[in-house]
Amino acid sequence: MPKTSKVKKKTSKIKSKIKNKPKSKVVNKSKEIVKATIKISKNYIPKENEKYMCEKHKVFFRLKLQDWRKELVRANNEALYNGSMDDNSISADIVDQASSYTDKNVEMKAINRQIKLISEIDKALIRIKDDTYGYCLDTAEPIGLKRLMARPVAKYTIAAQEKHEKDEKVHADD
Repeated sequence: MPKTSKVKKKTSKIKSKIKNKPKSKVVNKSKEIVKATIKISKNYIPKENEKYMCEKHKVFFRLKLQDWRKELVRANNEALYNGSMDDNSISADIVDQASSYTDKNVEMKAINRQIKLISEIDKALIRIKDDTYGYCLDTAEPIGLKRLMARPVAKYTIAAQEKHEKDEKVHADD
């Protein structure tokens, strides 16, 4: 019997060592990729012979979109401020009131279009971060530099855009 007690003592010592041993924490060190900021000149224009959507292209379109967004926000703020200051609806003449109402209505529609455009710009900036900018959301084909230069918020290739517009027209007729 004494032999078994020794075995028990040894196993209990091993168990106590395991219990007392500090648990090692599993540390997941995610590798952070530090990208060097690429500087481009103000005169830089993306070229077809460069790799499509290289870092230079992304920086160019990000800056272009950010500048466009700032300009739209500034214009909207001015329009809202100036529109609220210019109030001819108090006029006694009913024709002047109608004209003022129509002018304000047109101005508000323009502001709403600009707000939607700002939203599209924000989505395009997110796509730049996600590395999906410049590629069609439907087909994943490159949209093309010429199209992006003309319409930086483009989400689809020309063929895919035409298909979407055709589908919208069909559904609008229903």
